[in-house]
Amino acid sequence: MPKLVDVSHQITDGMTTLPGLPEPAVEESTSVPAAAPGGEASTGRVTMVGATGTYVEMPAHRYRDGADLADLDLARVADLPGTVVTATSSAPIGPEAFSGLDVRGHAVLVRTGWDRHWRTEAYGRPEHPYLTEAAAKALVDGGATLVGIDSVGVDDTSSAAEGARPALAVLLAAGIPVVSHLCLLDQLPESGFTFFAVPAKVRGMAAFPVRAFALAD
Repeated sequence: MPKLVDVSHQITDGMTTLPGLPEPAVEESTSVPAAAPGGEASTGRVTMVGATGTYVEMPAHRYRDGADLADLDLARVADLPGTVVTATSSAPIGPEAFSGLDVRGHAVLVRTGWDRHWRTEAYGRPEHPYLTEAAAKALVDGGATLVGIDSVGVDDTSSAAEGARPALAVLLAAGIPVVSHLCLLDQLPESGFTFFAVPAKVRGMAAFPVRAFALAD
């Protein structure tokens, strides 16, 4: 029987996704008037930036006329055949990691093992694994529908990179959503599963947390 595998991080009050990003503020209980006279209902409030926890980035993150969350076609983030590519010993990750793979129409999830550093000082270090621009182009040419990684992101964030994001730019230009900060990809098979990473439908936002999970045999 298929099983559900959660591959997203929790969001908690005051957590750090990456140093420098605002921390989320989670109010677990806020009283609001209820429908019944004299009653109250308990709800919650979350204040955060879109790039919090495990999140998806849309073309509007990079391109002014790109699609945002409200434009997102569910077929790009839900019920996708999945492929896990293991690249735990190489950084940067080049196009050879995807050589010979049929990724057309797939969610391609790059397992680097970097999620083991989550919520530690080591996680944001510039030596984290990332994709080269050539690797991103190979995924575009191969027809990938979504790309995810269990690391800081798909690009080099070292000072030498000077803020360039070539891999992200290539993927978003092709309309491919990118999911960063995945986890537990070692619990998935290399293939034979379906992947979901659906964000809220928010107009004007280009990045937002997702509950990423897989349905695996």
